[in-house]
Amino acid sequence: MNNHLRFYIDGAWVDPAKPAKLDVIDPSTEEAYTAISVGSSEDVNRAVAAAKAAFPTFSQTTKAERLALLKRILEVYNERFEDIAQAVSHEMGAPITWAREAQAWAGRAHMEATIKALEDYEFGELRGTTMVVKEPIGVCALITPWNWPLNQIVCKVAPAIAAGCTVVLKPSEIAPISGIVFSEVMHAAGTPKGVYNMVNGTGPDVGQVMAGHPDVDMVSFTGSTRAGIIVARTAAETVKRVAQELGGKSPNIILPDADFERAVRKGVEGCFGNSGQSCDAPTRMLVPAPRHDEALAVARKAAERFKVGNPRSEETQLGPVVSEVQYNKIQRLIESGISEGATLVTGGPGRPEDLNRGYFVRPTVFGHVTPDMTIAREEIFGPVLSVLSYEDEEDAIRIANDTVYGLAAYVQSKDISHARKVAGRLRAGQINLNYPEWDTFAPFGGYKQSGNGREYADWAIHDFLEVKGIIGYGAD
Repeated sequence: MNNHLRFYIDGAWVDPAKPAKLDVIDPSTEEAYTAISVGSSEDVNRAVAAAKAAFPTFSQTTKAERLALLKRILEVYNERFEDIAQAVSHEMGAPITWAREAQAWAGRAHMEATIKALEDYEFGELRGTTMVVKEPIGVCALITPWNWPLNQIVCKVAPAIAAGCTVVLKPSEIAPISGIVFSEVMHAAGTPKGVYNMVNGTGPDVGQVMAGHPDVDMVSFTGSTRAGIIVARTAAETVKRVAQELGGKSPNIILPDADFERAVRKGVEGCFGNSGQSCDAPTRMLVPAPRHDEALAVARKAAERFKVGNPRSEETQLGPVVSEVQYNKIQRLIESGISEGATLVTGGPGRPEDLNRGYFVRPTVFGHVTPDMTIAREEIFGPVLSVLSYEDEEDAIRIANDTVYGLAAYVQSKDISHARKVAGRLRAGQINLNYPEWDTFAPFGGYKQSGNGREYADWAIHDFLEVKGIIGYGAD
């Protein structure tokens, strides 16, 4: 028997207060492959009450006790690794190889990073006669998205527990099964009752109730900027802390001295990874104007190499996007690129020719995109790349920063000192120089409408702590 129709509250799998089901659609077939229960305010109240009751005891546990718990969670996570990958592949259409090597791997990597960060973390510091103490903030509402389900669940749950907080998690109702498997991991690892709770449901019926709940001390939200604004407004009524990781429209500046063919090819690969459904994807490629057509030729070749198809095939590189809503949005934006005068280099509207069902998007590259075009300004969240020209470095930096977002940016140059100088002028929370490896110890979060707060390792632990000054602590 699976737990798809139950919630995890106070150390047990429980039925919803009011029976209500929601189909979970496999986006590769457009058919339901299972169903979940969706919760209500009564379920949220029960979960928050459990977390509140557990907090006084759990907040007083030692760092060693919390480390032991996180290590048990990691051990069970690894035992359930394939189950997690299969869940992600079915619920969001991730190719199974990607589901293992990126999606499920991300959860493992962030758990390992949190453990290492906690081992080194100091929760108290004597400054003169004042002891500065970092204490767990309290009950935390964690609201996670569908595009990187395990990445975001672990990025929130692990540091919250490391800090000594208790939590209520709401996974995305679009991709909820990996969250249920993760809850089974938490139970099997022996997480104390009430420390971790999980309620499935929609944003209005569960997420907003969590954000506005008077017994919730902090909300950590990842999702769209539109939804993040709603969460922040709701949370403001009770003056709770809100950490947000929101949308992005990340520029990728290819400087004239870069290894041009490699830089363009890897830029396409970075944009199309996860079927383009990453908030920090390098979706705006900025190239020197004299080399624009050269860039388009390389980008076309790179895009047309991607194998789109059945997510359960080991050879598939691009699966479908997650839902009909997302598919329709991407199609609208592709059509806007054509109607506004961008050059369609490859791809375009509709499914790939050999696929007649599923939310599959043709890998698409637009050239001669201008900064005012819709595809250069709106977050598309699909395998769609916009290539823009710049006249000189000042122009490139101006175009890169001309966005309401500021989550990530990319700079390519053979001269690392030059790349560093450009990075220093970009208004984004994470700058990637020459396509580095994923660093789970780097701070992750945005400027402007891309959010506030930082995730990953010790940066995330810090966000779940309050600072207390005990004055006179060190006096004789």
